[in-house]
Amino acid sequence: MLTVKVISPGETVLDATADEVILPSSTGQLGILTNHAPLTTVLDIGVMRFKVNNQWQAIALMGGVAEVEENEVTVLVNEAISGSKVDVDKTRKELETAEKHLSTIEDDDKQGKIQAEQTLKRIRAKLLATA
Repeated sequence: MLTVKVISPGETVLDATADEVILPSSTGQLGILTNHAPLTTVLDIGVMRFKVNNQWQAIALMGGVAEVEENEVTVLVNEAISGSKVDVDKTRKELETAEKHLSTIEDDDKQGKIQAEQTLKRIRAKLLATA
């Protein structure tokens, strides 16, 4: 069993035990099982999945770091939202708005493009956490 904690600046989003954890690291998906080697990794915007009693659950993470040591997975993030708390209809509308906004940004506005792409990535992570 793994002890899993997801902590954002305002709250502890998750404090539970799990059989398996999949993290969205900056280099791709990273699977964690019991007795995993010690590890510290940078997390990308994406979905963390964890298995409890053969049921997968998901949390959208908005970047951060994770540390694995002695069957404890500690995830420190800028923001996180459980897939079960995402308002799917509202988030789909946000996605549509963000996609339209990105299409209107001029090619020479590199900063604006980066910000719009990051916003899209966050919204997509929320939707993926509901699936």
